[in-house]
Amino acid sequence: EHKQKTDVHYRSLGGEGNFNWRFIFPFDYLPAEQVCTVSKKDAFWRLDKTESKIPARVVFQIWDNDKFSFDDFLGSLQLDLNHMPKPAKTAEKCSLDQLDDTFHPEWFVSLFEQKTVKGWWPCVADEGEKKILAGKLEMTLEIVAESEHEERPAGQGRDEPNMNPKLEDPRRPDTSFLWFTSPYKTMKFILWRRFRCAIILFIILFVLLLFVGIFLYSFPNYAAMKLVKPF
Repeated sequence: EHKQKTDVHYRSLGGEGNFNWRFIFPFDYLPAEQVCTVSKKDAFWRLDKTESKIPARVVFQIWDNDKFSFDDFLGSLQLDLNHMPKPAKTAEKCSLDQLDDTFHPEWFVSLFEQKTVKGWWPCVADEGEKKILAGKLEMTLEIVAESEHEERPAGQGRDEPNMNPKLEDPRRPDTSFLWFTSPYKTMKFILWRRFRCAIILFIILFVLLLFVGIFLYSFPNYAAMKLVKPF
């Protein structure tokens, strides 16, 4: 129920997004039952809160940001923190096989026991009745007690206190910008790189047509002068 989102990696021409973003989700957990507890009012007029128990799960989603229409949903990853797949060490080894616990139950661990897990996880999307690989997430997941968080504070995203660990600004390519804020960059990195051959061909044809037009425009006058003064 607690939703958070990263900033936007604009103009990712290769489909890769770089964020260096920290999510912080405070929650109450019952180790004996391996569930999270949530207290909230059933209705705004009630004075007492009702406590409910929910699975310890986190859901990650990847979206394609669009400024002029609704964002496009690309895929998601749902992790049960008590029984989550081990991450792959590299992006090349990351696949949907990681999510299948029927053949490799040893690939699954509890984050509450491991405390920290780092690597690559696959994101899933539906294509008809089939599950497809929609993307790959490189993350570090960490469980800390409230007392430890107070001793080692960390800010949301890259906000202060930006520590434990310190997150630097992501290294994004020069193409990552809002196209209407920099027309020169738009021409250089987007139009020129993608349509270079078409632009060069257009310029050549335009110059040729310009010369033809000048010739056709000037030829009648030149021919008339030759007829009046042939020598």
